[in-house]
Amino acid sequence: MSRVYNFSAGPSMLPEEVLKKAADEMLDYQGSGQSVMEMSHRSKVFESIIQGAESLVRELMGVPDNYKVLFLQGGASSQFAMVPLNLMTKNKKADFVLTGQWATKAYKEAARYGEAHVVASSKDKTFSYIPKLDPATFSKDADYFHICMNNTIYGTKYHTLPDTGDVPLVADISSCIMSEPIDVSRFGLLYAGAQKNLGPAGLTLVIIREDLIGHAMEFTPTMFNYQTHSDNGSMFNTPPCYAIYIAKLVMEWVKENGGLQAMKEHNEKKAAILYDFLDQSKLFKGTVVKEDRSLMNVPFVTGDEALDAEFVKQATAAGFVNIKGHRTVGGMRASIYNAMPIEGVEKLVAFMQQFEAAH
Repeated sequence: MSRVYNFSAGPSMLPEEVLKKAADEMLDYQGSGQSVMEMSHRSKVFESIIQGAESLVRELMGVPDNYKVLFLQGGASSQFAMVPLNLMTKNKKADFVLTGQWATKAYKEAARYGEAHVVASSKDKTFSYIPKLDPATFSKDADYFHICMNNTIYGTKYHTLPDTGDVPLVADISSCIMSEPIDVSRFGLLYAGAQKNLGPAGLTLVIIREDLIGHAMEFTPTMFNYQTHSDNGSMFNTPPCYAIYIAKLVMEWVKENGGLQAMKEHNEKKAAILYDFLDQSKLFKGTVVKEDRSLMNVPFVTGDEALDAEFVKQATAAGFVNIKGHRTVGGMRASIYNAMPIEGVEKLVAFMQQFEAAH
């Protein structure tokens, strides 16, 4: 069977070059006579893989020297607890902007450990926009300020970061990591589940400023203390070895294809093709206000649930898979991460034009 165009929000499609290289190295990684999947994480061979992966994160994202790069497990959802356990320790309060399901979960989890203050929310319009923020409403003594930079389910993205002054800005960048350049120095902490733009499920990347490490609440589990992983080079326990290896291959692919600026240009082209069609379509329409649209996740609807279901069914049969929208939004959603070629979006739009003509 030929490969489909996979518009899944995650786990999402990976570059074919990466999959082919991983297949070539499956039984024998670079002359070691073993697969990465079965080698000891304490071996020199794996050490070179994890160190190479960290080096690529630092190079591609321009990570300053006073930040630690950690390869963890538990998904971005574990970070909803890890962040407050480690950072909400001085004044026991943090600010949150609610722009979707994941930002809300981060807020609810933090509220178990201290005072979680909602600065703004876009729930009133099904999270279809990023709220305008007034710094006067920010808590001056917050231990951190949390945002979800790109909202996978609702298709919104921060194009301007909040100015939080001396309060560390924390961002969930799971669905936009390495899709464009980012100024890491603007943040105290960044975290991302790998399964959208960086690799397979099972790996979580954390980039944390060193001064924020070492202040965890007394009852913080050992595995939930950033110090544990920082002190041990992400090797306190067995890390997600194969996921780290694939992420390294993905980052090598990103580097070979021009780095994050090239990814941004590539992603802007793809998004423009799809948004331009939605803006002039008589049948389909996007669900997000224009100024807050994501480059990665594009939700759209026909306005008729039965027609949406028919479109998803026909699209799947035509090789455009995982295009059904999240249950909280309905309709459709095309996730067009780095690995999605421009051709995939062009063919999807051509299919949507045919469907529109028939309905």
